[in-house]
Amino acid sequence: MKRIFFKAFVFVWLLFSVAAAQAQGDAFGSVSNALRNSSSRELSQYFGPTVEISIDGDRQSYSATQAEFVMKDFFAKTSPANFEIVHQGASPGGIPYAVGKYRSKAGSYRVFVKMKSTNGTLRIDNMEFTKE
Repeated sequence: MKRIFFKAFVFVWLLFSVAAAQAQGDAFGSVSNALRNSSSRELSQYFGPTVEISIDGDRQSYSATQAEFVMKDFFAKTSPANFEIVHQGASPGGIPYAVGKYRSKAGSYRVFVKMKSTNGTLRIDNMEFTKE
């Protein structure tokens, strides 16, 4: 009886892990497309109520609306030639993150995006752009 319970528990745990990983991948895929297309409006759909944005060390917290304008300004100054996610994972606490490479005519940036669950939906909590 214990063996059957254990196998069922492991199966359910794996099922939830795969579903969570797929949802995380879908969220980062949408964020990646928004960055690649330099669409602040599309990107803002994934912002949490407040978003911490850091561009070359200048870190500030913004409301979702303010963050959209900050990103619109960033895209106007550094229009992307390409964006790709290099690595994604989760912290030991289960907080999903992704590291990407943002290439523009003005140079390349390493991008770190951390998401947080808000009302059961993954939302961007933190974005860092560091010029390489």
